[in-house]
Amino acid sequence: MRKSELWIKREIYEELLRHCLKEPAKEVCGILAGREKRIGRIFPLVNISDNPKFCYVIDSREPLKLFKELRTQNLEMVAIYHSHVDAQAYPSQRDIEMASYPESSYIIVSLSDPKSPVARSFRIVDGKISEEELVIEDV
Repeated sequence: MRKSELWIKREIYEELLRHCLKEPAKEVCGILAGREKRIGRIFPLVNISDNPKFCYVIDSREPLKLFKELRTQNLEMVAIYHSHVDAQAYPSQRDIEMASYPESSYIIVSLSDPKSPVARSFRIVDGKISEEELVIEDV
């Protein structure tokens, strides 16, 4: 069976990595927007967790404001991203439990080796994980 694909513009992918590497000692997070599995915009968010090295928490007001903006721009949330400081780019048990958008992809960036970050994309539906191919577009 062939993996599903998630497409991201190279400039957005590079911005995503820069955001993760800006604070390598804590998980960073954000939302990626576009249409139909093609990402064209990045919206970095602030991690308000009390324990940001091991988990991320998004201020509940941020997504509400962002979803309004997405509607006015005729965009949809395509993916949620976050980094793992010392772990591989694979959903943790907490990530699985927190995955509440089954229509969205989840991109995880591993910063285990900050000189060579690894990004992978997943779908998490009813606790089941399936990996997607993350295709970086040169546009």
